[in-house]
Amino acid sequence: MPNKKSSNRGKSVSSSPAVNAASNERGRMVLRVKSSEKMKQLALLSRESEEEWRPKSVKKGQTARGKKNVKLDAKMPKKPPTAFFYFLEDFRKDYQERNPDVKSMRDIGKACGEKWKTMTYEEKVHYYDVANEKRREFDKAMAEYIKRKESGEDEETEDDSEFK
Repeated sequence: MPNKKSSNRGKSVSSSPAVNAASNERGRMVLRVKSSEKMKQLALLSRESEEEWRPKSVKKGQTARGKKNVKLDAKMPKKPPTAFFYFLEDFRKDYQERNPDVKSMRDIGKACGEKWKTMTYEEKVHYYDVANEKRREFDKAMAEYIKRKESGEDEETEDDSEFK
């Protein structure tokens, strides 16, 4: 078996994480480490001058934290909760009666999630029915809201606004 020679012999290897992969004449991959000085020079060259450097711009409609700026309409119907949240309401009452010493919402939520996962579909049907009924009511209210908004009946004037 031939002796393997290291291609990095005699070179100082820095602790920089930047690594280039290249293949040598035998077709094997060889890793070359870039020096930290070269990395600094590349960074300076990529940012030609300090005046041109700017922080990343925020997308339109979003704040710096990534949340969207959405104008909330007070007259718009609120989305109904899912079946799990209706179950959570009932479960929370029962759980607190059985375990009055547990006050943490975290512990109650964990127990509720575990119970929901172990329930069969037949046990969950009641909560799905309630959620579907509330969803239908929401859809009707939303359709009415959209009609009012399109017809211009729902628009506020400056005098009607709560916030002045």
